[in-house]
Amino acid sequence: MHDLKDYIEKNRDRFLEELFELIKIESISSREDHKDDMYRAAEWIRESLLRKGADKAEVCETEGHPVVYGEKLVDKKLPTVIIYGHYDVQPVEPLELWKSKPFEPEIRDGKIYARGADDDKGQMFMHFAAFEYMVSTGQLPCNVKFMIEGEEEIGSPSLGSFLKENREKLAGDVILVSDTAMLGAETPSITTGLRGLSFCEVHVTGPNRDLHSGLYGGAVANPINILCDMISSLIDKDGKITVKGFYDDVEELPKEEREMMARAPFSEEDYKESIGVKALHGEKGYSALERTGIRPSLDVNGIWGGYTQKGAKTVLPSEAHAKISMRLVPNQNSEKITRLFRDHFLSIAPDYVKVDVEFLHGGEGYVSPVNTPEYQAASKAYEKTYGMKPVPYRSGGSIPIISMFEHILGIKSILMGFGLESDAIHSPNENYPLSQFFKGMETIPHFYKFFAEMK
Repeated sequence: MHDLKDYIEKNRDRFLEELFELIKIESISSREDHKDDMYRAAEWIRESLLRKGADKAEVCETEGHPVVYGEKLVDKKLPTVIIYGHYDVQPVEPLELWKSKPFEPEIRDGKIYARGADDDKGQMFMHFAAFEYMVSTGQLPCNVKFMIEGEEEIGSPSLGSFLKENREKLAGDVILVSDTAMLGAETPSITTGLRGLSFCEVHVTGPNRDLHSGLYGGAVANPINILCDMISSLIDKDGKITVKGFYDDVEELPKEEREMMARAPFSEEDYKESIGVKALHGEKGYSALERTGIRPSLDVNGIWGGYTQKGAKTVLPSEAHAKISMRLVPNQNSEKITRLFRDHFLSIAPDYVKVDVEFLHGGEGYVSPVNTPEYQAASKAYEKTYGMKPVPYRSGGSIPIISMFEHILGIKSILMGFGLESDAIHSPNENYPLSQFFKGMETIPHFYKFFAEMK
């Protein structure tokens, strides 16, 4: 693959133009008014796969947004790599915090700024470009299948059925995913662990209507006040979650493995500076990397109720609501944790309000061993392009479908992410460094080469 860098440089501008076409499609999976955009994005991906050398590509209907399937079958005797990615993106609000329009990509300071620039259109497109290179130069060493979905950002509710209905079509040896981050631009890493997720919405209802806060305040319980009290009781002064039974299945990592994690290059001062905080906070007795990699967490993602517009309106609100996510570690079961949380939250509700807990979505954690051919091929690929071995890293993020792949298809996944923590995914001004975008294109073909040799 001596011509790989030259190929990327020669087609650099075209690759960016193609990615920008995809980014401009407002494929927000959580919004019903963007349903047409979801189909436009799926069709764009289908056409792109065919242009880049797939033998066939199709838009597959599901109960929700479509999945795009494509394939290039070289020889049934050769191993098969399945590329997973997603074309849906997060909502863009608050719009006023964006420095440029979220669906009109701009390059500033060596970075692509747009919604989906990193998560996951930019990272997914690296695989399309790498595939084009291998096919067009006659260097594709194995079979390739593509599975690109449109519901990852809402928990992939339709993907399980799609997997079960297409087990034969999705037969393969490894699932390759670029939807994670590296420890740093100069510190390649492979994500070997993901946390699971339980995502709930809680509702607290008091009086049957909004009341005048002067006439009723002090005599009637305020649902917002009550909700805040209930939420504040969920974590104690040592950063431990107070839900009974929450830690029953949490694996305590041995001292040796924690020492290995501590050797990963990580500057707490740089970490704090990058997010603009003076101090870190979390479960007592664990480092920042351990808190996000091997320990569970509970966070309020949004809270609302009463009057929130400009100016004053003196109401005692009838309702208060919050979205709460719990990140889980391997061995914790999302259904069990959801049940424990619901029971606990209802048990701490005072009599003067009504409380309801609604489960929205979730999934299980995942751990990938580092002694498999798949991992070793990925490690050698990073070493080839970055000049050093990547660090195995347990991420605090969740991709629930990764454990689903193994459960339904019986296939392990390798998480070759090239994003950076500074890419602001899910936030205003999401970005993706051009250097990472093109470095990913350069690294991926080496994975195919090493994997085919090892298998």
